[in-house]
Amino acid sequence: MVEREKFNQREERLRAIEGGGDHAFANMAELYLVPNVVIPPKFKVSDFDKYKGTTCPKNHLKVYNRKMVADSKNEKLLMHFFQESLTRAAVTWYTNLEPSRVHSWKDLMISFIRQYQYNSNMAPDRM
Repeated sequence: MVEREKFNQREERLRAIEGGGDHAFANMAELYLVPNVVIPPKFKVSDFDKYKGTTCPKNHLKVYNRKMVADSKNEKLLMHFFQESLTRAAVTWYTNLEPSRVHSWKDLMISFIRQYQYNSNMAPDRM
């Protein structure tokens, strides 16, 4: 009886350490911001200047859109590969976006501008 109790205690500790089989990413679809994106067979990702979160977000979006002009009609591609143009804190921002709040390229652009708007407000001008 004592051995059985010790076994149960150890098993309980192990479940607590391992999370009891409930993994944060049990559903892989939760990992994608853009589900069901179809990447064309010969698609090549452009080389982007990486956005670090310290410059004007509107300028970054302009450059990104110009480099992706050939695929500008495919919103899912624009949204999916936007992460390739980000680095540091900006990548963290992108990966933490809630998929239920971003349904289109326009939604993503608005979220991005809102997140980094302070850089536009602080940018020096001639005045």
